Amino acid sequence: MTDAARTFAMEAMFGTGRDEMVAHVPHAVRLGIKVVELGRCFATLRLPWSDDLVGDPVRGVVFGGVITTLLDQASGIAVQCALPEFMTIATLDLRIDYLRAAEPGHDLVARAECYKLTNTVAFVRGSAWDRDSGDPFASMLATFMLVGPLRPDAWQQAIARGEQALAGRSES
Repeated sequence: MTDAARTFAMEAMFGTGRDEMVAHVPHAVRLGIKVVELGRCFATLRLPWSDDLVGDPVRGVVFGGVITTLLDQASGIAVQCALPEFMTIATLDLRIDYLRAAEPGHDLVARAECYKLTNTVAFVRGSAWDRDSGDPFASMLATFMLVGPLRPDAWQQAIARGEQALAGRSES
């Protein structure tokens, strides 16, 4: 089936600035992860710089767990953006190669692409960068298990929770 003929359950969510896609995930909210863009089989997320992300105060280097979270979030959303129906997924494997330290003081950006779907597994690749996508500080490969269909309204409820969370923060 060609990409043009495929259906995508999340197609209505494709585009820029869809922060409700991460606003219902408490860990993503705590870190401040934002959606840059969602599309067919991919997700790009941004993590604004904060001194709270530093794991090595001497060098100002971001804690590796933060980078893992950013790439895992981008990967999971990329899988959801590739599926023809809403499904529960679980990370099976996530391999990150740290190519260099992220530069202190710069936002972190991660882009993940779901490049292959089977009936039970999704395969994802991606990278994270600070200044330039052509000079990533990390690359990753991941596999996700496609657990099963979600209740028809589960994603809509999660998105609604994200929208409510965003509305609550803007009123504060």
